[in-house]
Amino acid sequence: MLNIAIVNGPNLNLIGTRETDIYGGEPLDKYLAQLQSEYKSLTIETFQSNIEGELINYIHGCRGKINGIVLNGGAYTHTSIAIADALVAVSIPTVEVHISNIHAREEYRRHSYTAAKCIGCITGLGLKGYKLAIDFLQDYLASKTS
Repeated sequence: MLNIAIVNGPNLNLIGTRETDIYGGEPLDKYLAQLQSEYKSLTIETFQSNIEGELINYIHGCRGKINGIVLNGGAYTHTSIAIADALVAVSIPTVEVHISNIHAREEYRRHSYTAAKCIGCITGLGLKGYKLAIDFLQDYLASKTS
């Protein structure tokens, strides 16, 4: 059985009520719970923190337990070399997800320190990006074991 971790950064706990014109009105925790029930053949862990160090510690703790990571680093995507370094340190295939299209937003949101450490990026497809990332990771990991 594959173990996937969905790791969410700052302010993503407010999705569903925060800037609904950008992020939509569906609560992220509700959507992630639906994903967990939809993928019976996977174990999906979810983690969210507004604190950079807690995100890094969680990523470190994935080593040896988690096969793939779906990462929405929130604003840390654009600022955290430390989270990028953590991804390299654990060597777990990671897909970066952004609910909004970061390339259509403010200039400072268009650069990602973590993207270069990921096997792929999904941006601007709303919450569906999480599902697409899981589907991709399943295929990617299956291709590595065959």
